[in-house]
Amino acid sequence: MERAVGENKSMAMARRALSATRTLGCVTFCLAVALLAPAAEKPRLRVDDYAISAELVPASHKLLAHARVKFTALDDISVATFELHNALRVTKVTDASGRTLNAERVTQDSTVRVALPDGLSKGASTSLTFDYEGVLQSVDESPVEGLKLAYIGDDTSYLLYAGRWFPMVGYNTNRFTASLAITVPAGMTVLGSGRTSSAPAELSALSAPAAAPGRPGRAGARIPAASAASGVGKSTHYFAWDKPSFPGTILAGRFDETTVTQGGVNIRVYFKPNHKAQAQAYGETAGKEFEYFSSVYGPAVSYNLYVVELPDDTVPTAWAPEIAGLASRAIQEKTNYRLLANAVARQWWGMRVSPARQEDAWLSDGFSRYSEARYVEWAAGQAAFEEVMKDISVGALAYDNIPLSGVGRLNTFSPEFQSLVTDKGAMILHMLRWIIGDKQFDQTLRTFATQFNEKSASVDDFRKIAEFAYGQSLQAFFSQWINSTGAPEFHNKYTVFRTAKGFRVVGEISQDLDLFRMPVELRIDTDGKTETKRIEVVGTNSPYVVETFGKPRHISLDPGSHVLKNSSDLKVRVSILRGQQLAAQGDLAEALREYQKALDTNKNSSLAHYRIAEIFFLQRNYQAAANSYRQAAGGDNEPRWTEVWSYVQLGKIFDLTGQRERAVNEYRRALNTNDNTQGALEEARKYLQTPYSKQSEGG
Repeated sequence: MERAVGENKSMAMARRALSATRTLGCVTFCLAVALLAPAAEKPRLRVDDYAISAELVPASHKLLAHARVKFTALDDISVATFELHNALRVTKVTDASGRTLNAERVTQDSTVRVALPDGLSKGASTSLTFDYEGVLQSVDESPVEGLKLAYIGDDTSYLLYAGRWFPMVGYNTNRFTASLAITVPAGMTVLGSGRTSSAPAELSALSAPAAAPGRPGRAGARIPAASAASGVGKSTHYFAWDKPSFPGTILAGRFDETTVTQGGVNIRVYFKPNHKAQAQAYGETAGKEFEYFSSVYGPAVSYNLYVVELPDDTVPTAWAPEIAGLASRAIQEKTNYRLLANAVARQWWGMRVSPARQEDAWLSDGFSRYSEARYVEWAAGQAAFEEVMKDISVGALAYDNIPLSGVGRLNTFSPEFQSLVTDKGAMILHMLRWIIGDKQFDQTLRTFATQFNEKSASVDDFRKIAEFAYGQSLQAFFSQWINSTGAPEFHNKYTVFRTAKGFRVVGEISQDLDLFRMPVELRIDTDGKTETKRIEVVGTNSPYVVETFGKPRHISLDPGSHVLKNSSDLKVRVSILRGQQLAAQGDLAEALREYQKALDTNKNSSLAHYRIAEIFFLQRNYQAAANSYRQAAGGDNEPRWTEVWSYVQLGKIFDLTGQRERAVNEYRRALNTNDNTQGALEEARKYLQTPYSKQSEGG
């Protein structure tokens, strides 16, 4: 995938990607081990509102919190079950009348189950109040195996919504309102959704556990949230979000603030001091992206946006109302506008409209991914857009044995889930745009964002709006791409006949999916005018006849890549992607098998050879690594950066094996490519001056 390219800046970056055996967050979408589970249970309650008062104690990595949770029963229930980070210990639970209730911690699924003595009837609402605390430092007890989503520390603390740092239900589907009071050491910046200057009314009667000055907090030590600022060396920050959404992310740290106002959008960039020089460019780019999405999808719910730097030990991007977070490694001298566009688009797809169920997750993830691609099309042109769509096609085909309608049974952070809802979801939008036309497509998205503003939506909801814009049924299209698996591999056989008026092309398009039906573009390049025609491909064999004036010189199928389809090139890239994901999970043997599959299809694949070399290098099998890097440099040069980085890596191998003269020669060969992808030339110059060693990268 495109985002993974940045991870190959050097073998230091590769080491971080592959050592993700323990910290899987270093490669986009390779976030956790896939877990195929029974179909998701129907939710039995809905959280409506939170009032949370919490203190962050960075010195001891501790969180002390007090949360009142208002919820509604969706069925008759006697137990209320909430998800909560396993590192957090519930010390007390009380009901709306102040009665203490029993709470059972179930670590297997990171839940807390509270017995309701009087039960709760379907449709009835009540509240529970939780006191809880814990140390948020390592990844060990994360609700998502191998992925750190909540951390409290001196430099930066992050409490991501996905980290379940407060009692929650319905990840990414249960919309809620929230009021929060967050107490931190004085001097720290705290960011959340809906910043306010004073305590919201919902917090006025709330109290929270708090640490005594100079020592860790203890259960039962409580102070009013509104008076927390009076603590020695502390300050309290307030947030209120009164529109049902997902305002559950808090970021705290010592940032430099840069303010950018563009097109009525108030953007504040919070980067670390070492990235201050990039803050203005990222803020201006975010403003342009915000304006573009507003013009296509309609107004945003809020015109405030905080672009925040995240540490590299968590997810590549994070979002919440008014927040777009980017991992530190993504903040480079050349603005990473693609990743930023994806994060900004979440203010519409995720915030304005959210999925009704996990099976509908592509309505936010796929929409944001395709929004990223469309911004590239608008900002950089058709060629750049086509390159993005190639990346998306690879991800869409990576796990084509699972239907998109079946993702509710997958772990939401697994590579399978991410590839399906993100990339296949984006490809579905791309194909829909081809079928119904640009004008109707834009009308569909804008109407969808308007009708389901601040609501949850299902695939059927979206389909009906698309059908209204198109004027025809799209049931077959949605069924084909959501409920089925696989993609066609087209073959075109034709004969050209001369006629009195020119030429006639008589041909047949074949593919192996019996139930397949899609319009496919046929382009005929002639001595004169280029002829294009839509061919309705139905079943395994579809005949066609096209008349041309000029003599046909070249005939191509789907030249604009409007249809998700298999090809030799895509099969190579899919195997490499799967290999990268397996390597990120630490399964190097299976990763090598996937890379070998790519070489079986294209023995000259530079990228496959390069990925194999990465693994051998990390295993310190330097001879095998050198052989593979040489093959990468002499391969098909796809992508181009594999050549320059192969020379850099060969130089490092020669330095490590005491062959300085040969190392210098490789670094010079890298410089001769004049390819500075991800700082390759700077890396080569660095090691021309000083020999590479494991200590050079902290290894």
